[in-house]
Amino acid sequence: MAATLCGKLFSRPAWLPLTQSVRHGSKAVTRHRKPVHILKQKLLAVTKYIAPKPGPPVGSVAPRPERNVEESGLMRILKRDLEAVFKENKMIAVAQNNSSNSEDMLILRHRLNKHNISVKFFPNQVTRAFLSGSPYRNMEPLFTGPTVMLVSKEPKARQMLVSLRGSPQITLLGACIENALLSRQGILDYSKLPTMITTQGELVGSLTLMSSQTVSMLSRHPAHLSALLQQYVKQQSPEGGAEQDPAQPEGPA
Repeated sequence: MAATLCGKLFSRPAWLPLTQSVRHGSKAVTRHRKPVHILKQKLLAVTKYIAPKPGPPVGSVAPRPERNVEESGLMRILKRDLEAVFKENKMIAVAQNNSSNSEDMLILRHRLNKHNISVKFFPNQVTRAFLSGSPYRNMEPLFTGPTVMLVSKEPKARQMLVSLRGSPQITLLGACIENALLSRQGILDYSKLPTMITTQGELVGSLTLMSSQTVSMLSRHPAHLSALLQQYVKQQSPEGGAEQDPAQPEGPA
């Protein structure tokens, strides 16, 4: 009886129940956060942002009075020396000193002294205080950080550039040459100009050539000179111009 009932139940091929229960895998968290290292905890604690406390409202606190700092005697002496440097020299160049030692500076001074170019050192505080009330106030941005001044009584830009080639620690920033503020490129262009002696020689040569030609013409025979003058008069007069042009037809009589 049981065998007959089982045969009737399982006789249909590929029969599946209406509902099936599916078991999924476990979703438990197997990875846990590791504790933060003690050094990282200290770093996070130190670098944690702390919002500033709100200040008092505007107008509730009186402003601090400004202090008028008087100049010391040393500062007045340095300003006086700096003023004399600007008055006595026509070329004042500013260079940045990039960690050059005393030996390099001594070699640079020796090279510049051959061309009568001096090296001056002034504190930036003194230099800015002097430039702020002088006609050279546009040079004030050049004095930032360790700076060196290269001065000479005559503009010698070419000799200065040649001497600075052997000192890469000294970087040229700008210069004031004959009351004209020049950048580094302007100094390079100025150094390519001919010297005053060369320009004067060329001018004297051109004037001498013109005067020599005039003297040579006047020293010739007076008859030759008179013939040239008569020819010139004929060319300027309308009758003479008509006689000189044989191709022009004559008018009716």
